[in-house]
Amino acid sequence: MASGNIETKTVKRERNLSGKSILGKIGMILVLFVIAFPFIWLIISSFKFEKDIISFPPKIFANKYTLDNYLKVWTTIPLLDYIKNTVIFAGGTVITSVFFDSLAGYAFARMNFKGKSALFYFVLLTMMIPFQVFMIPLFIEVNVMGLLDTYAGLIIPRMTTAFGIFMMRSFFITLPASLEEAARIDGLNEFKIFWKIMLPLSKPTLLSLGIFTLMNSWNDLLYPLILTSSSKMRTLPAGLALFSGQNISFYGPVMAGTVISMLPLLIIYIFAQKYFVQSNAMTGMKE
Repeated sequence: MASGNIETKTVKRERNLSGKSILGKIGMILVLFVIAFPFIWLIISSFKFEKDIISFPPKIFANKYTLDNYLKVWTTIPLLDYIKNTVIFAGGTVITSVFFDSLAGYAFARMNFKGKSALFYFVLLTMMIPFQVFMIPLFIEVNVMGLLDTYAGLIIPRMTTAFGIFMMRSFFITLPASLEEAARIDGLNEFKIFWKIMLPLSKPTLLSLGIFTLMNSWNDLLYPLILTSSSKMRTLPAGLALFSGQNISFYGPVMAGTVISMLPLLIIYIFAQKYFVQSNAMTGMKE
């Protein structure tokens, strides 16, 4: 009798767990649909005729599709120049930011110097200041230095970030001190310890930081819009924003340009997403 009650309770427990699992999957599918729906709408609308895009009530699918939006966006705006500028700006920012952030993160995590804690908390404090607060002083500074409307003017202010320093410090602080001790016994100086031992161990974190930096730089609108004045120096977000402002009735080409600008990041993320998991598991974001 007792064994029968135990079996009944086990069956009920399994049914409850199975029911919760099904509800959880349904919930995740709904959340996924809500998140993916704007992107699905964007991609489908980029192939629609203008009348189907602005029709009311709006429809997800149209009777006919066209490639004219993609052809028009190439002929209406200097899209190749925008792509080139975005690649140079985002690529230069990623390379310099990852290098200097890793150097600063290593110094805050593994080296002892006077005022280290105060300086680190000051760096963290800058994360709380919105860009709109210092964008005018930044514009004046870049203009006085003669770097306005140049690649250097876009890249140099982004060569390091508080978030990148914090992320790299959080990783380096988790590494055992025995690595440094063994390297010093072998006669390595501080920079060689960083370059030959610590940096190779931080590849997942470096790649994650690089992808974060690439996404922020690639999609940034306000920053390059302020520091560039000529059409030839515009990045993709800034160029598409101006294009949509000047051609407010042409929604199809704007959506086609948005899809083109979104594809590189999507491809990079698909192939590099595993490094996000590795980085989070290894870093732990310790203080």
